Parts: sequence; structure tokens; C-alpha cells
Amino acid sequence: MARNVKPELLVELDLNSPVFQSAWSDLELAEQEKVFATFKKLTKLTWNQVYRDKGLKWEKIHSIAAPKNIEALYSFRVSKSIRGIGFREHNFLRVLLIEPDHDAAYGKK
Repeated sequence: MARNVKPELLVELDLNSPVFQSAWSDLELAEQEKVFATFKKLTKLTWNQVYRDKGLKWEKIHSIAAPKNIEALYSFRVSKSIRGIGFREHNFLRVLLIEPDHDAAYGKK
């Protein structure tokens, strides 16, 4: 490793959104386990790895305006049937919600 190059920090998760918490509690146990596995994976990745990971399919959402003081909202695959919506703030992925309906995750319904 080159001198004076700081190692990239790993992604940290914020799962405190009430909307996320509600959707989480409504999931069946098997789905909760899949979501947990994805979140566990995320915490082992750097942000550059998240952006490149083909399984996560990290995508900027253009159809929904980001709330004030948030640069952009992003969608990512949590499981085959669930997408997550969140935003990056420093090293944190602030997860706002998880949505089993892919179209709804993009604001198309």
C-alpha cells in the first residue's frame, strides 16, 4: 500500500427510520433473514465496493425528489423481491425504507 493513503472506511448503517422499522416488522421471518444478510454484507464493504457490486444494483432515483439537505436518493437490491431506498451521509447508508414492490420503490405507482 502506498504511503499516506488512508484505507477506505467500511459502510455503516442507520436503520432508525420509522418507515423502515415498520416495513421490517411486517416482513416474514425468512424475508427478514435475507434483509439482514444484505445489511451484514454492506457493513463489510467500502463505498467504492457498494457502487461496483452487481448484486446490489445501486442506482440513483431520478423519479423522486430528494428531501431538503439530501443530495440524492438511491435504490439498492436487498433481496430478489425487496429494494431498499436510502442515501449516503459520510460513511453512513441511511436506510429510509424497504419496499417489496420494485415499481413503488421508484415512485412509479
